[in-house]
Amino acid sequence: MERLNYTLLTEFILTGVPHPPRLRTFLFVFFLLIYILTQLGNLLILITVCADTQLHARPMYIFLGALSIIDMGISSIIVPHLMMNFTPGVKPIPFGGCVAQLYFYHFLGSTVCYLYTTMAYDRYLAICQPLRYPVLMSAKLSILLVAGAWVAGLIHGAIQAILTFHLPYCGPNQVDYFFCDIPAVLKLACADTTVNELVTFVDIGVVVASCFSLILLSYIYIIRAILRIRTADGRRRAFSTCGAHVTMVTVYYVPCAFIYLRPDSHSVLDGAAALFPTAITPFLNPLIYTLRNQEVKSALRRIIGGQRAKGEV
Repeated sequence: MERLNYTLLTEFILTGVPHPPRLRTFLFVFFLLIYILTQLGNLLILITVCADTQLHARPMYIFLGALSIIDMGISSIIVPHLMMNFTPGVKPIPFGGCVAQLYFYHFLGSTVCYLYTTMAYDRYLAICQPLRYPVLMSAKLSILLVAGAWVAGLIHGAIQAILTFHLPYCGPNQVDYFFCDIPAVLKLACADTTVNELVTFVDIGVVVASCFSLILLSYIYIIRAILRIRTADGRRRAFSTCGAHVTMVTVYYVPCAFIYLRPDSHSVLDGAAALFPTAITPFLNPLIYTLRNQEVKSALRRIIGGQRAKGEV
């Protein structure tokens, strides 16, 4: 009987983000602009890294290009559904679409965690082992690390999706959230979810805690190395190379920890917190990494200058 009820449920209703009706148009336009700028900004970074010969073989920018791809993906699977919440009428999401959204969000989200960790390790080697850096972090190794992050993310996403949707769902089908995520979907299961909640807490906790601990350890060594630099200008430049990464790690990890690493993660604030890793962080990444990175800005000028020269010829 449970299996029959499970197959009869064909769609979910996402309630979206609570908002005053008079702000619907404003919020729709706001998130539409966020989505467009996120795609354009990350695409610009990806094109710049691939087109500029001085960047595309350097590990730091291989990681940055991979991060841009992930940000475009996360934004695309979440923000369009979020915008539909600000249009009239009920917007159901098919059962399979809900499964896919949960899977790809946790696949890409965990990949970001692993990628941030490898980027912290890359900064550690660049600042603490500058003479050995070309040997310890080659372009080939950075590509392997990116591939490893993707594979680990694939496995993590599959575990979370299987654990969530092996349960029977026989109604109601209203998800009190703006996308299909584990805490909100589990509330609708027609079975005891204690084991699922525990496994989810441990699994995501291990990923977030281990990645964050490794990042923190890397930056402890980085700060110690920077403080040993004798000149103020040298310390400033060393800190500037890490500032963008530290900012994005903070903006990404704090909301994730708030959502998933609490015993009862059903707070109304979860939706607001979830906007950061799903919409805000992918939008901010290209801005921060472009505006704070002189090499990326120089590469953009070289590309634009090269295109103008070709046009004049």
